[in-house]
Amino acid sequence: MADTFSTASISSEPTPSESPFAHLDRLRQLFVSGLDAMLTQHPALGVYILVLANAAQDPTLWLPLRDKLLKRQREHAAAIKQALRQGGKLDVPPDDLLVFLKLLAFDLAPAEFELLQVSPPRQLGRWEVQFNPLRGLRPARMSEARVNGISQPFDTAGFHFNKPFLAKEVLWQGELAGESARLLYNKFPFAPWHGLLVPAPEQQRPQLLTPETHGWAWRVAQEASAAMPGFGLAYNSYGAYASVNHLHFQTFVRDQPLPLQRLDPQSYPLALQRFSAVRDAWFHIDALHAAGTPYNLVYDRQGLHVVARARQGEIALQAWSPGFAWSEVAGVFSISSREAYEGLTEAVIDQALTELRLGG
Repeated sequence: MADTFSTASISSEPTPSESPFAHLDRLRQLFVSGLDAMLTQHPALGVYILVLANAAQDPTLWLPLRDKLLKRQREHAAAIKQALRQGGKLDVPPDDLLVFLKLLAFDLAPAEFELLQVSPPRQLGRWEVQFNPLRGLRPARMSEARVNGISQPFDTAGFHFNKPFLAKEVLWQGELAGESARLLYNKFPFAPWHGLLVPAPEQQRPQLLTPETHGWAWRVAQEASAAMPGFGLAYNSYGAYASVNHLHFQTFVRDQPLPLQRLDPQSYPLALQRFSAVRDAWFHIDALHAAGTPYNLVYDRQGLHVVARARQGEIALQAWSPGFAWSEVAGVFSISSREAYEGLTEAVIDQALTELRLGG
């Protein structure tokens, strides 16, 4: 098919014999080597943006890539300037060009390049916030659209994870928990070691869980969190800020539990339920499907955390908020405005989450 890519099309593909989640050192090695290889082998503007945003997440990624990123930024800026001055056409995706032009508008001197790094998270009462200037440059996809229902058919003409240009963004591909799977970099990450995990991508399934895919995610989370404490697998349903209608989960590894994982469900601003049995969890998810209720999930070593919530677009967003997907619902907020980051309070977050509660 012209609109998909095969395993053979992935350059420098890591050996698929071992899970990328076998241990944290392996995941780190995959992240670092993959980002370095992408930046070296692919001069595309979109690759630069992806590597920059991922490197900014963690000093262990930033330090070995900083100078290469700065050099590549100068090259892109010079090429764009020359093309514009000569009236030439820019062979660059519009989204990538807009992000890069915004980045140039920061007008950072080389010594100020470090300002693009994500700040260490800080506690704001029960919640966690961090300043992430690059996150605010992310183009909107379907995550900002007002949607109806709990699912839509897969659209081969829309954005999905089989697009040929995404082949270079694959971090790992192989078999995972008895299913073919593909792990991609997140172009605008907001969590430590943040990846996009797509089960059986060749089947082109929409963003809708089934008993089988729920069971698969449960197994992956159990196996990975046993090998890597702090591992989690997150899911945004259709209508709960899923940005791509192609079945996928989001992976992360944290040093500390999410607020959603450690706080009392009875005092949580949202309807939080926890399940330690895969079958019980599915019955609850299936009921949400039947009711057309959007939800966010976090799978981990203890089981599954489920938050049923108001549909995206139904609640007006605060100026400081990019929207409420799994991370925000779980109590972790990535803020792209310095003023909003410094002025945010626990009470403001409490109110925003309470408004998202069903019937709230």
